[in-house]
Amino acid sequence: MLKLTVRRLFYSLITLLIIAVVVFVAVELLPGDTATAYLGREATPQRLASLRAELGLDRPAIERFARWFAGALRGDFGMSLARDKPVVDLIGVRLRNSLILGLSAALIGIPLALGLGIIAGLTRDRAPDLWISTAALIAMTLPEFVTATFLILVFSISLQLFPAVTVVPANAPILDLLPNLVLPIVTLTLIMVAHILRMVRTSVIDVMTSDYVQMAILSGVPYRRVVLRHALPNALLPAISITALTIGWLLGGLVIIEVVFNFPGLGTLLLDAIHTRDIPLVQGIALATAGVYVVVNLGADVLTLMLNPRLRTLRTA
Repeated sequence: MLKLTVRRLFYSLITLLIIAVVVFVAVELLPGDTATAYLGREATPQRLASLRAELGLDRPAIERFARWFAGALRGDFGMSLARDKPVVDLIGVRLRNSLILGLSAALIGIPLALGLGIIAGLTRDRAPDLWISTAALIAMTLPEFVTATFLILVFSISLQLFPAVTVVPANAPILDLLPNLVLPIVTLTLIMVAHILRMVRTSVIDVMTSDYVQMAILSGVPYRRVVLRHALPNALLPAISITALTIGWLLGGLVIIEVVFNFPGLGTLLLDAIHTRDIPLVQGIALATAGVYVVVNLGADVLTLMLNPRLRTLRTA
C-alpha cells in the first residue's frame, strides 16, 4: 500500500511538472513578452531592455523555467506586474474564497448525488428513476451561465432573497461572504449532482444485475441486506474516481460562476490578470489550480486503493 501511494505521488509530481511546462510554453508563445505587455505604449528600446534585464527575460528560456518552477515549489510565484505585490499573496485570499465556494458545493452535492443516484439505480425505469434522471439531464444540458442567470432572475430580482452579485472585497471576513455564496453554491451543486448521480445510477444498475447479486437474491438473502452489504459498496467505488474528475471540472466551472456572480475568487482574478497581461499572475494561478487538481486526483486514487483490497492486490501483482 505504501509503495503504491509513493508511486502515485511520483506520478502526480510528474504530472504537475508537465503542466508547468505547458503553462510556461503557452505564455512564451504569446505575442510580445511580459516587458512589452507591462510597459504598453511607454515601451521604448531602452526601457524594454532595462525591464527585461530586471525580470530576467534576457536569460535562456530553460533557465527562466527552472528558476520559476523551483520558486513555485517553494511557494514563490514572483511579483505581480499590474499590482506590484507578491503573486502568492494575491492568490492566497482568492484561493480561500474559491475553496470555500467549491468545498461547500462538494460537501452538499456529493452526498446528494450519491443518494439520488442510488435511488435512481434501485428504482430503474420506475417513477423515482424517471423524475431524477430527467432532472439530471436538464441540469447537465444547461450551461453554467444559463443556470446562474435563471437563479439570479428568480431569487435575486423576483424574490429578492439573495444578492445578485458580490460587492464585498476579496479579503472580507467569511461571515460577510456567506450571503453571496448561496446562489453560486446552488449553481455548482446542481451541475455537480447531475454528473455524479448518472454515473452512480449506472454503477448501481450494473452491480444489481450482476450474477452474484442475483444469486444472493434467489438464495433468499433479504433484499435490504443484499443492497447494503453487497451491492452498494461495490457500486460506490467507481464513484470515487468520477467524483474526483467532477471536482476537477468544478475548478474550471468556477471561472464562469465567479464571473457571473462577480465573486472574488481565482476565476475573476485570472480573467483580470489576462486582461492586464499580468503574466506572472496568470502563471501562478494556472499552476496553483493544477496543483489542487493533482492533489484531488491523488487523494481519490489512494482512497480507492484503501477501500478496494482486490484492486490493491492486482496492482501489487
